[in-house]
Amino acid sequence: MHVRRAGWWWLPAAVLLLVGAAALGAMIGPAGTISSANWNIIWHIRLPRVVLAGIVGAMLSLAGASYQGVFRNPLVDPYLLGAAAGAGLGATVVFVFGNGVSSSWVVDPLPLAAFVGALVAVFVTYTVGASFGGSALSLVLAGVAVAALATAVQQYLLLRNSDVIKEVYSWISGRVSTATWHDVRLVLPYVVVSATVLLLHRRHLDVLRVGDEEAATLGSDVRRVRLVVVVAATLGTAAVVSVSGLIGFVGIMVPHLVRLLAGASYRAVLPLSLVVGAAFLILADIPGRVLEDGGETPIGVVTALLGAPMFIFVLRSRRVPA
Repeated sequence: MHVRRAGWWWLPAAVLLLVGAAALGAMIGPAGTISSANWNIIWHIRLPRVVLAGIVGAMLSLAGASYQGVFRNPLVDPYLLGAAAGAGLGATVVFVFGNGVSSSWVVDPLPLAAFVGALVAVFVTYTVGASFGGSALSLVLAGVAVAALATAVQQYLLLRNSDVIKEVYSWISGRVSTATWHDVRLVLPYVVVSATVLLLHRRHLDVLRVGDEEAATLGSDVRRVRLVVVVAATLGTAAVVSVSGLIGFVGIMVPHLVRLLAGASYRAVLPLSLVVGAAFLILADIPGRVLEDGGETPIGVVTALLGAPMFIFVLRSRRVPA
């Protein structure tokens, strides 16, 4: 069945959705009602949370769409090459060995360790994959092996230090509830650079859709494009994960939804994924504030509860190939 490819009018519609989500996220308080709190509460507590959620959602969605394009696999997510496992291991190391030390650090060691862990894991993955030819399949298999190794080390540390399990799993479940403007300033430069590079390569991703050999005959340097896209997507993913923890389904579900609405061309998929991903995570953060009295549901749990059924629906409705 032929599906009409939507035009670029989806982009202003997505921006309007993002603006509405940001306004709603800033105004809804813990009780789920429109807040009458003063400007200081909105500016210092709610707006940093909304802005950080938007940045994280935008980057994860953009990275997911870019990974799906460069590996020609619609089931790829931003954590494919071991970024999640590396970040989780880095955070676990801080929780296990950082008691009594973090207060003496000038820089908070938790986001730093998660950031470095994600980058190191992907670097090892890419090095191992490149030694076997650097094909998409070799990189994916190397990512599976590195992720398994990092997860095994993390589980060993948790078994030997069971007192930090709750803290580790709280971080792994994802959180933006502690967001500050410092967190926004910390990740924004990485996200801007990463997003710019990925958006500039959206035409190259369209060329890669025909296959590596065919893209090479069309003049595309496949290995260079794959390296640049993987590095840029990983840098942005590592940055946002370092302050938000692991948030699933955003990077795999949002690009599918965008393709369903706007077609399969990455010239439209990437910018739309960025905007829609930001709006989605801002809206997903709202239920976590109001579902529970005296506490919050982690945003990673909310995205899984919302994302899994929506992803199944998108897969059933999808007619446009990735």
